[in-house]
Amino acid sequence: MNSDFPRILSLLRKERHISQKEAAAALGVAQALLSHYEKGKRECGLDFLVRAADYYNVSTDYLLGRSAMSTGSIIVESDIPDSEAREKARFGTDISLALSKKLLTNSVEVIYSLLSRIGNSRLSIAITNMLNFTVYKVFRILYRTNRKNSETMFEIGEEAACRSAQAGAELNEGAAATAIKEAEHEAPEISTVFIESEYPKQAPALLSLIKSSEVQLKKLM
Repeated sequence: MNSDFPRILSLLRKERHISQKEAAAALGVAQALLSHYEKGKRECGLDFLVRAADYYNVSTDYLLGRSAMSTGSIIVESDIPDSEAREKARFGTDISLALSKKLLTNSVEVIYSLLSRIGNSRLSIAITNMLNFTVYKVFRILYRTNRKNSETMFEIGEEAACRSAQAGAELNEGAAATAIKEAEHEAPEISTVFIESEYPKQAPALLSLIKSSEVQLKKLM
């Protein structure tokens, strides 16, 4: 059974604030059967899959978790802007680094746009600190790839710095959680539809990053 389908089917209904009873009637099934579909207790047929895709105006690939975009599209090489040509030329036919860079930079653009909309300074500071500490740790890892690189570039030793950066990120995560309670009434309601409509250029990157991250996390869990 496809494990993504029940979650996405339920998410689409909840994002649109449609009751299960209303959705079941529109889709031509009993509410109990729709509940089983949404909980993954029953597997639907192709007819229902197509009806659900039409009803929620999404692709069947999205419903099945094969695409992060509701349209069913995926990021391909042609999506990488011309500004990435230097990276593509340097790394030859391997565009994975250029594509990964695009996923991150576009995702961060959405994050800071949302922070601006929310307008909570405590939340903005906490999330900025989390990102800063992560970039700092990554740079320290890259720095040690050449043994000739002098540690005098940094005031703090690598081991202590990485441990402290991890602790700092976790402390700021707690600060962000506290700030969220203050910002909840100010925050926009975020959904796939919202992201795709408000950030049409960045949406493929952010949604693909979310999907690829969860694939990796499932392997670790």
